[in-house]
Amino acid sequence: MNTSAMAQGGRIRARRAARGSVTEGAARAGLAARGVIYLLVGALALQIAFGDKGEQADRGGALAELSQKPFGAVLLWALGIGLVGMALWRLSEMLFGSVGQDGRSARKRLLATARFVFYAFVAYSVLSFAANRGGSGSGSSDRQSQDATARALEMPAGQWLVGAAGLAIVAAGGWIGVRAVLRKYHDKLRLGQMSPRTRRLVDVTGVAGGVARGLVFAMAGVFAVRAAVDYEPDRAKGLDDTLRSFADTPLGPWLLVFVAAGLVLFGVFSFAMARWRRV
Repeated sequence: MNTSAMAQGGRIRARRAARGSVTEGAARAGLAARGVIYLLVGALALQIAFGDKGEQADRGGALAELSQKPFGAVLLWALGIGLVGMALWRLSEMLFGSVGQDGRSARKRLLATARFVFYAFVAYSVLSFAANRGGSGSGSSDRQSQDATARALEMPAGQWLVGAAGLAIVAAGGWIGVRAVLRKYHDKLRLGQMSPRTRRLVDVTGVAGGVARGLVFAMAGVFAVRAAVDYEPDRAKGLDDTLRSFADTPLGPWLLVFVAAGLVLFGVFSFAMARWRRV
C-alpha cells in the first residue's frame, strides 16, 4: 500500500514537473514575443515623431513591418506561436495559480483571466495576419476602437459602460506606471542571477518602459471617457492615434519621442523578463 502511494506520488510530481517545464517555456516565449511587438511599435512611433506620418504605430503596423523583413512569414508565425504561449501561461495561472504567496488568491486568478483573454485575442490577430499576410489581422487599432465604442454606446446604459471602461483603463495605466516606479517587478525576477550592472540596466528599462506604457494606457482611457461624455465614437482612439496625440501637446513631437523610446525600452525589458522572470 505504501509502495502504491509512493508510486502515485511520484507520478503526480512528474506530471507537475512536466507541466512546469511546458508552462515556463510558454511564458518565456510569450514574453519574448511581447518584446518584439513593443520594440517595433516604439520604433514606428519614433519614425512618426521625426516626420514619417505614413507609418502605423500599432500592432498592425508592427506586423506589416515584420512581414517585409527576410523570412517575414516565418517570423510572423513564430511571433504568433510565442503569443499563444503567453496566453497558455496566463491560462495556467488562472487554473493553477501563479508564483508568490498570494498566487492562488481570487484577485490573482481574476487578473490572470483578463490577461489570458487579452493575449488569446492578440495571438489570434497575429496568426490571422500571418495566415492572410495582411488580410483580416491588419485592421487599424483606431478603427477597431471606434467600432467597438460605437457598438458599446448603442447598448443600454452604453455611455456609462464606455465611461467606466475608460476610467478603468486610466486607472490601469496609473497602476502600471506606479508599479514600474516602485520597481515591483523585482518580486518576479531572479535578481540573484544578475550582475550589478545587469540589474541597473534592467531597472532603467523596467522603470522607463513601464512609465511610458502606463502613460499610453492612461491617455487611451482619457479618449474613451471623452467618447462617452460626448457620445461620439470617433473620439475613441487606438494605439496609433493615441501615440500621435502626444505630438499635439505643447511639447510638440518631443513628448512622442520620449514615449516611443520608452516603449522600445519596455520591449528590451520584456526580453529581460523572458530571461530572468520566475515562472
